[in-house]
Amino acid sequence: MSDTIYIKSKSEIEIMRQAAKIAAGARSMGRQAVRDGLTTKQIDKAVHEFIVKSGAKPSCLGYAGFPAATCVSVNEQVIHGIPGKRVVHNGDIVSIDLCATYKGFVGDCAGTYPVGEVSEEAKKLIAVTRQAFFEGIKFAKVGYRIADIGAAVQEYVESNGFSVVRDYVGHGIGRSMHEAPEVPNYRPERARPNPRLVEGMTICVEPMVCAGDWHVNVLADGWTVVSADHSLAAHYENTILITDGEPEILTMADDI
Repeated sequence: MSDTIYIKSKSEIEIMRQAAKIAAGARSMGRQAVRDGLTTKQIDKAVHEFIVKSGAKPSCLGYAGFPAATCVSVNEQVIHGIPGKRVVHNGDIVSIDLCATYKGFVGDCAGTYPVGEVSEEAKKLIAVTRQAFFEGIKFAKVGYRIADIGAAVQEYVESNGFSVVRDYVGHGIGRSMHEAPEVPNYRPERARPNPRLVEGMTICVEPMVCAGDWHVNVLADGWTVVSADHSLAAHYENTILITDGEPEILTMADDI
């Protein structure tokens, strides 16, 4: 990933709005497919078909060899779950992460959803992860720095008794799924780029939260990231635009 931060023009932002709207709609389709008895592959199929019918391409499919349009992660799986034959059941929680490319620009979003009735811990984890995003983007304004977003996410998550994954971060987005800058969900303990936010930047803020410890492992498939202590995990993400005022959430449509 290049270190160059690309500031988007008005015309580019308009295309990004369209790409993001498709991505948000696809997330909604995935959320509706999350129900007892369905496989993770069936959830992926619903997302894939929606993106294609909307005139876009599923950006995740083939990305570094990833074999599906959607990352579908269940329970202790944090991110990058590969859709397959696994059946989801009442009591599970399912994270859906996807991107859509439209006219050369990418929209990216994620969310974690319950299957039927879930535990109180799971309900709280999902709610805290989602709210952590909104706590973070209070600082997604001109003049603040990237680290201000992460510090707010971390403080909120930890104040609710959960932990923030350190191994994976949010990112810039535009013509590529991953652009500069990196957007950590915590205040970095080591020196790393910490640019100021300026109007026209487009970034993805995506808290990844574990009910237990924040350490993670990658499974033998080379993709699926799980909590090291097998505690439940949740993920929430939107593509946002830095404006001259409040941030604009480009993938907010159809979210709950």
